[in-house]
Amino acid sequence: MLPIRWDPLRELSRDLGSFPREMEELMRRTFGVTREPTFTGGVLLAPPVNTFVKDGKYWVQVEIPGIDRKDLDVTVEGSTLAIRGERKLTKETKEENYMVRECQYGTFLRRLTMPEGVNADKIHAAYRDGMLEITMPMDKTVSGRKVLIEGAEEGKKEREIH
Repeated sequence: MLPIRWDPLRELSRDLGSFPREMEELMRRTFGVTREPTFTGGVLLAPPVNTFVKDGKYWVQVEIPGIDRKDLDVTVEGSTLAIRGERKLTKETKEENYMVRECQYGTFLRRLTMPEGVNADKIHAAYRDGMLEITMPMDKTVSGRKVLIEGAEEGKKEREIH
């Protein structure tokens, strides 16, 4: 057996290869920040969402407190639901008077791919108490199905897979 040459840079690059993806996920979970393109080259805020199907409707709940309803825009582009808005900074407090400033201000964008069978023509949106709720009826014919996973079992011959 031949000796294997150790290359620390190769191992380091392999370990750091997932670092940008892990940092982006950490930022998204912690601060609601995602990599959406902006004209200034920065990042946009991405508010947290819940999506689920209940009573034949596709529900989207977006948590966006402190935003005026007129600063929200909900659009459907093909199978993508886009939620845009802006949280404006109040001018009552001067920058030097802050002791802690953790609230995020500025524009935000959240894009969601809607599941198959959603009727986006009958979309309904309501904004109350900092929660935007969007509902759309779902076609009853669309349903999931269980997929059989084949494999070799003891005492049985394996079936040829095409």
